[in-house]
Amino acid sequence: MASEKILARKQEHIAELAESMSGDKTFVFVAARGLTVAQDTAMRKELREAGVTYKVIKNTTLKRVFEKLEVEGLDDIFEGPTAVAFCDEVTTAPKILCKYAEDIEVLQVKGGIVSGKAASIDEIVALSKIPTTEVLYSQVVYGLLFPLTKLAMLVKAVAEKKEEGGEAPAAKEETEAPAEAAAEEAPAEQEAPAEEAPAAEEAPAEEAPAEEAAAEEAPAEEPAEAPAES
Repeated sequence: MASEKILARKQEHIAELAESMSGDKTFVFVAARGLTVAQDTAMRKELREAGVTYKVIKNTTLKRVFEKLEVEGLDDIFEGPTAVAFCDEVTTAPKILCKYAEDIEVLQVKGGIVSGKAASIDEIVALSKIPTTEVLYSQVVYGLLFPLTKLAMLVKAVAEKKEEGGEAPAAKEETEAPAEAAAEEAPAEQEAPAEEAPAAEEAPAEEAPAEEAAAEEAPAEEPAEAPAES
């Protein structure tokens, strides 16, 4: 009777684990034996704050859980002490555990599960190198907005260039206007003496008839004096 109760508890525990691990989650399996209390505490804290569930579970129990979830190819992973970390986000658990594995020699990544299929150590490490969702989102947004930003800058530059080009001719017209006015005044000054010259020429012409009139009057006086001599 006691053994049946123990077996029932184990089955119930496996069912609960299978339910919590079901769905499209990413799993990372590690060998965590030999960590100091400080190292284990810091790692667990970071995993918890990132929304990652971390458990140290017996290999026999893990085998039954993933058999229930119909995931194959994990036999090599379930050798020696194993801890499992999992969450809905693809890169979070690989990033944190691979970072600690680089700094702590005794912590070793053993493999994982991605999209319901077994993943090798290299595949888990490759996932850890992928930027986070937030970074990827910002990169996508930047990639979409960059052409528009570049276009806006180009339009602004063209508009500024047009404004500069429009002011230059106006300044040129202003400088040309006084020059044209001076050019128009110069001929006027030159033409003034030309108009006065005929007036000077006409004055002698008017005096000439007066001299002719005197010349005509002079002979008229000479005949009047001739009889006085006889």
